[in-house]
Amino acid sequence: MKFFPLAPMLALLGSLLITGCALQPSPQFYQLDAGQPALPTRDKGPAVLLGPLKLADYLQRENLLQRESDGRLQLSQEARWAGSLEDDVGQLLVRQLAGRLDSSRVALYPDRVGFVGQWQVVLTIGRLDSGVSQPAVLEAQWRVLDAAGSLRDSRLLRLQAEHDGAVASQVKAQSQLLQQLAGELATTLGKLPVSSPPARATGKSAGQRPASVPKVAPPLPVPQAEVYRF
Repeated sequence: MKFFPLAPMLALLGSLLITGCALQPSPQFYQLDAGQPALPTRDKGPAVLLGPLKLADYLQRENLLQRESDGRLQLSQEARWAGSLEDDVGQLLVRQLAGRLDSSRVALYPDRVGFVGQWQVVLTIGRLDSGVSQPAVLEAQWRVLDAAGSLRDSRLLRLQAEHDGAVASQVKAQSQLLQQLAGELATTLGKLPVSSPPARATGKSAGQRPASVPKVAPPLPVPQAEVYRF
């Protein structure tokens, strides 16, 4: 039986491990592009609460997904989101709505401390993906509620954008679809008549006399009933 020196074997193993690590591509991180929406100037737009915002379950992961021509979804081993995709979508839409509505009173649910909204937008994104040979597609549904919680508008929409196949181009196309979604939503909100938030009940309004309390007649005396014993 032949015995090989241990040191050369360990050196060879280490060399193979280093070579294998060098061949693995380093991860690339991507983030949605919110564009350059104009900052509110006159700040006369409505107060909008965006959310709850719901992304499809398959989108709630770190790695980017690539859609194949047969509909299959593949996880990219190199391309990853830099943070939470749901948070990025929410912040992108808030910035876009604030600029398009000329309103700094746009909040993202559930962060609404001290915020009284005129509109609430419940938004569900059921699809947001693309592939090397597949266009970027966004499918979403919104419901617009007024200050009283009544449904004022509801819509399903599907948007699509082309790209050149590179991951960076795909992310840019998806970002443009979200910006387009914000534009559609802002147009809808701009056409709806703004309703005022419901007034809070107060004990006494300024300059008004308290309502008179109706007088209640005293109860009539109850006659004493006779008790018969047997």
